[in-house]
Amino acid sequence: MSEVYISFGSFRLPLPGILFIVLTALIYQVAHHTRFGRNLLAIGSNEASARLMDLPISRTKIGAYALNRALAAMAGIVATLYTGSGNPATGVGLELDAIAVVVIGGTLLAGGRGHVVGTLLGVLIFGVIQIGILFDGRLSFAWMRIVVGLLLLVFILLQHLLVTRLASAR
Repeated sequence: MSEVYISFGSFRLPLPGILFIVLTALIYQVAHHTRFGRNLLAIGSNEASARLMDLPISRTKIGAYALNRALAAMAGIVATLYTGSGNPATGVGLELDAIAVVVIGGTLLAGGRGHVVGTLLGVLIFGVIQIGILFDGRLSFAWMRIVVGLLLLVFILLQHLLVTRLASAR
């Protein structure tokens, strides 16, 4: 299957790239400029506190799961169109990559802190690291998993150090 490109003068962007940009902008708007996004951040920070603020916790969680399902389905469709086949094992093992991208982007695993732009930067940094390892050619793909795990460990330790320092400063 030939890939569809959209041209902007001499610059050509593939359709999945345009879809990524549009969805990133849409998710940014939802996460940072809607009541749903603020509720989600509050619930992720401290669900008990959000319950005391009388936020609609169940409805927000269901909305988050529905949005997650819709985006996962869209990713499956894009992957199927990209590869030209519907292999159910295509995304197996990418969970660690997703967690690493979000952590590299600055989202705290404990919740309550995160930004879509930071996650976008995490995607770009992670992509550069992956390309650097694979482009080198001396390391196998198995080393990629090890490097991702070590990178995730380093960022989690940095987050823990940052959170404990901020807590002790108060």
